[in-house]
This record gives sequence, C-alpha cells and structure tokens, in this order.
Amino acid sequence: MDATLFKSLVSELAVGKKLPDAIYIHESGLTALPTKLQNVILAIGKALKIPRENWNLVKLSRKQFSLSLLHYPTFVEDSYPALKQSVTVDLEKLAHKVTDYSNYDNPPILHRKETMVLPEHPNYEEFQQITEEGVQAGLYENSRHIGFKASWEALINSHGYELVDGRLFRNSALIADGDKQKIQRDKTAIVRYELSAPMKVLAKHSFLEGQYSIFDYGCGRGDDLRELEAHGLDVLGWDPNFLPDAEKVNADLVNIGFVINVIEERNERMEAIQGAWALTDKLLVVSAMLANESYLARFRPYKDGIITSRKTFQKYYTQSELKMFIELSLDESAIAVAPGIYFIFKDKYLEQDFLQNRHKRQRSWEHKSKPIDIKEANTQLLFTKHDELFEDYWKACLLLGRAPVKEEYQRADELIEIVGTLKKAFRLCQGFYGNDELKIAQQMRIEDLLVYFAVGYFGKRKPYRYQPEQTKRDIKTFFDTNKNAQEKAKDLLFKIADVELIEEECLEAHKELPKSVLAEEFGHPHSLTFHKQYLDLLSPLLRVYVSSALQLYGELEDIQLIKIHITSGKLTLLGYEEFEKHDIPLLKERVKIKMADQDVDFFDYHLNEESGPRLENKNAFY
Repeated sequence: MDATLFKSLVSELAVGKKLPDAIYIHESGLTALPTKLQNVILAIGKALKIPRENWNLVKLSRKQFSLSLLHYPTFVEDSYPALKQSVTVDLEKLAHKVTDYSNYDNPPILHRKETMVLPEHPNYEEFQQITEEGVQAGLYENSRHIGFKASWEALINSHGYELVDGRLFRNSALIADGDKQKIQRDKTAIVRYELSAPMKVLAKHSFLEGQYSIFDYGCGRGDDLRELEAHGLDVLGWDPNFLPDAEKVNADLVNIGFVINVIEERNERMEAIQGAWALTDKLLVVSAMLANESYLARFRPYKDGIITSRKTFQKYYTQSELKMFIELSLDESAIAVAPGIYFIFKDKYLEQDFLQNRHKRQRSWEHKSKPIDIKEANTQLLFTKHDELFEDYWKACLLLGRAPVKEEYQRADELIEIVGTLKKAFRLCQGFYGNDELKIAQQMRIEDLLVYFAVGYFGKRKPYRYQPEQTKRDIKTFFDTNKNAQEKAKDLLFKIADVELIEEECLEAHKELPKSVLAEEFGHPHSLTFHKQYLDLLSPLLRVYVSSALQLYGELEDIQLIKIHITSGKLTLLGYEEFEKHDIPLLKERVKIKMADQDVDFFDYHLNEESGPRLENKNAFY
C-alpha cells in the first residue's frame, strides 16, 4: 500500500472518532474498515511482534502516511481510560517508536468512546450516557485541556463534580468517608459556579425570576442555595447529611434533585418524593440519574440497585421508568422537561398555563386597512383621535381570537370611558379593521386549543374545573361546551395512528412549509424532516403527533431538526453544534422517541471540527 491509497482509504472512512489530524477506531470496529486497510493494520502488529492483547485502538493519520497501535487496558471498564502504550509507525520511512505511559502520573485519556466503536457494540449506549453526563455538566465547552488525566480531573472538580465508578456526582452532595477526602471535597465544593441541571431547567422556564419561593429538598452542601440567594431569591433547603437540623418548610417550588438514587428502600424513595410533594404549593421538580443495563451489569446488584466501589448504594433509572415511579408515588402526571428531569404541578392552573405555552403560536399581525376620510362619520374621527388605544385593543382581540372580557384587557376602563362598553368597542373595531384577520385568529386559536387538549389526552387529561378562566371562555366561544371540545380533541389524537392520514398530511406539509425534506423508501414516503421554527406551521394533526412525542422528551432547546417517521409512530430529534453559525454543522445529539413503547433513546456524537456526521444540505432545512 502506498501513501496515496492510504490517504484515500482513510479519508473515506465513515466510522471512528474523527479529529482534524487522525481517526481513532476500536479493535471491535476494524471489520468496518476496507479489507486493504485491515490487512495493513494486522500485518504491522504481526511484523513488530506486538502481542494482539497489547493493543486495542488504532489511530490512523489523516495527513501523514502513518498509524499508531494504542493500548487502553481499561477501555470498556473506565469512563475515561488511560493510555498504557503507544506504538507509532511511520510507513513512509518504515520506522516505529514505542512510548510507555504505564508510569506516567498524567497519561493521555480517552473521551467520547461511543464514537470509536460501532453502534452494535454492547456498551455503545452506556458510552453515550457517560458522554451526555459530561456535556450536561459543561465539561466539553472548551476541549483544549481535556486530553490528559490531571487536567480532566481538575476540570471535573472545578465544575463541582466527582467521579464515582466513572459517573459524575455533584461533590457537594457526597458524604466524605475519610478526613483526607473530606478536605479535598470541601475545597472543590466552593468553586462550583453553575446551578444544577434541575435549577437550570426552572430558570429556562422563567420560574426563577423572584415571583416564587423555593425549597431544595436534599440540598447537599447548599451550592444551589448560595447561588440563588446571591440573586435575591427566597430559597431554603434541607439535607439529611449536611443540613439535618434545618426546618422543612412549604414553598411554591420544591426541588428534589438526584436524591432518590441513593435511597436503598423503594418505599423510602416513595416517601421522599411524597415528603417533598407535601411541602409543594405549586410545582415539584424530581430528577434522577439515568443508566442502562450494560453499565449496571458490572456492579454487584443489591435490592433493585447496585453497590458502588465506594460501598454506597445507587439506584439508576431509565427515562420511562423514572416517569412511572414518580406517577406511582404521587398519583399525578409527570411532565418530562429534560432527560432525567420531570415537572409535577400541584397548582393545576399553573400547569395548564405551562402546557398551553408549549402549544401556543404567536403571529405578527399586519394591519392592511386603509384610513377612511374622517369627515364621513364620527367612527372614523373616533379612531383617528384614539388610534393607539384601538390598535392595542384590536391586537388583544386577534391574540385571543375573540372579544376580551374586562379582566383580560388592562386598558378596558379607558376604552369603556370613550365608547361605553367593550362589546361596542369590539363591533366598532370589526367595522373599521374588517374581519379577515379575526377569522384567521379564530381558526388559529381553535387549532391551538385542540392540540392542547389532544396532547393532554396523551398524558392525563385535567378536569375542566382546573382550566384557567380564559380557557373556559375560549371553550364557550369556540366549542360551546367542554364536552364538544374534548370529543374533537380525542378524535384528533386518535388520528395520529392513521398511517395513511399522516402520510397525506406530511405530503401536504412538504408542499406548504418554506423548507423541508421528504424522504422515500421503496418508492413510498418514509419521513418528513423540517426545522423546529416551522413546527407551528404544521397542521393540527402533525402538531399533535410531534407534541405527543415531546411529552416523553421535554423541550427543544438544543434541537434544530425534527423528523416525523410516517409509518412507525416514531419521532427523531436532531441537534447540531452551532447550527446557525456553520454551513455544514456537526451533529451532536440524536434522540429517537418511540411513542408506542413510551420510550426514548439518546445518541450523543463527538463535537470537534472536521468530524462527522455533518449536515451537508442545511439549505434544504433552514
């Protein structure tokens, strides 16, 4: 094999962890390489008399005619395994160099192992979860200093975490088992500047703006408490290990973050959630660590969890298992807002407001009515004199799709003083602005409500008495009765199982959306992919299809593209690194939601320049 052929074969590889200068692939993935490349790798190992058990990773240069045989003895066992030996071979000069790292205090380490193996590898899903933990903790935001053991461990500590059996734990929540460890953890606990993941989710949904009191049930050393207090929020906390004497008090928002993972008895876990629920006035946030069976299989099972290397108990969950456990404990609907994080509302009005905001569309209204000669009538004179007030009122009408009642319009008293009643103001506006935009607004509001009610059926439908007064007025205006509204919504929900209808709607959406991609398989439509900015432009049926799936996942914050699988009842979410900035953005996250199984699969990808997979046809979507 010459340098030209080598470079050509390496450049065409579709597998492995791709860096600017090299591609890394685990020995289990060698079968996916071209035969000529496989033969060269194996022949080099044999020629240099390197025992087969002394290398398990190949580094293929993308720029030079060279490769390295690397030995990571704990590739599978360690989350971030250390390099023991490297044999670098210059195929141009037929020379090689052996480097022994076994006595290095700071050896090179690996990250994102899932990129180095094939999807069929038995630990593939486990490797993905390990990477996802690091991403959520913010460890990959700057990749310049993460390649060596010491700098990686320092980075983990600086973000307020500690590795226990290869998984990330907040060090402020760990109980010290020795003085030396206690001192080390105390030092690192005070340098954590970020809120925990559940608190970040609350902040994202505007729950941390000062209007609610907060109680952290199981607050550890109180990192979140200090950060929230620094922002002037009303927050208290309790922890059985670090703040056992603190008073448990009621609050609008209660967070029980990653507490149930460490409780051995299932009944005690339920009691913990129920105890937090009893303190909740409006919203409870429950979160837990996720893991799959391949990771758990390496530990000694104990009850329904495992015993860690620190001789502590851990109970890991899957996304669907966590939802089921919460709902069984509280007999309340749990709403997925992020992997491993759920909202449970005690304030049903607040819950409906939260859910409606997920399905409520906004429209920029352009008034096209032309001014009429003000001498023709007093009405025209009135609108000319008070144009700003009437314009503001008409916007409120278009937002609701109907005439607002006094409680729904802040400037109602001004309007009543001028024209006498709000009903008269509505009639005057209809005559002046026309009904074209109002009809569009009414249809949009009807569709939004049907989507909201239909998605509610997919979870647990809330009784009519918990609906906000505004929604009750909407029901009366657009459906006459709640029964009519619910029947229409139920009919809409059941239609998402109609494959022919979904196909028809996807074909129509492909025609109507500004941009989308319709994929075919065996001559038939297979999937429709589009940017999330076009979600509100879909038909009510497709919006229900997507929104029902998102009940199992959460928000689309880091997702750009949505793929509707027409025949299988699945939805795929695709998130890219700096999507808006790059012409060919790098895929960093793929999520497959299986509605029939009520399950979610998470796939994380390597984030680095010149590595794939990338979106080659971005212009088709955005």
